[in-house]
Amino acid sequence: MLRKLVRVTIIVLIGVAFIYMAINLAEKSTAAEVGGPAPDFTLENMDGNMVSLTDYRGEFVILNFFASWCPPCREEAPELQSFEEEYGDQTKLLILSRAEPKIQVQEFIEEFKSTSTYLLDYNDSMAKPYGVAGQPETFFIDESGIIRYHHVGPMTKEFMVETVNKYTKNHHYQKSKRTQ
Repeated sequence: MLRKLVRVTIIVLIGVAFIYMAINLAEKSTAAEVGGPAPDFTLENMDGNMVSLTDYRGEFVILNFFASWCPPCREEAPELQSFEEEYGDQTKLLILSRAEPKIQVQEFIEEFKSTSTYLLDYNDSMAKPYGVAGQPETFFIDESGIIRYHHVGPMTKEFMVETVNKYTKNHHYQKSKRTQ
């Protein structure tokens, strides 16, 4: 009987400790939030140049976290390319590869004939600051560097246009010079 009581007490104490730690962790979370500043980064692009998010201050940025093997990422790739072709001169689309070799990303780019800017996060260092758990996950960042919207899952071009129009200072996309 005493052993059973000790076991139950230990289990209860472990449970209480777990709940306490979970609450504390949630309160101390450093993940970016909608309405807050987008964490800056400097990552390598496909040409080997270092690119920082702050390089695009003053522009509306769509930051998309992806992996080349991810089925929903592959599903949205043509939509991202269509958006890039039509609106890439008005909104910067940055596609951040999560912990993949450059050659894998290059093969993906070639397969989908992508012209977007791909950034290589070799050790997935930006997932935690952005609170990214999976992919695709996308952050819509305004001209001042503030996260306006966080989307989990694949997107369509139409969804991207609607979302940017909702949060950008520009308010209305004009047909790109590329599509006129």
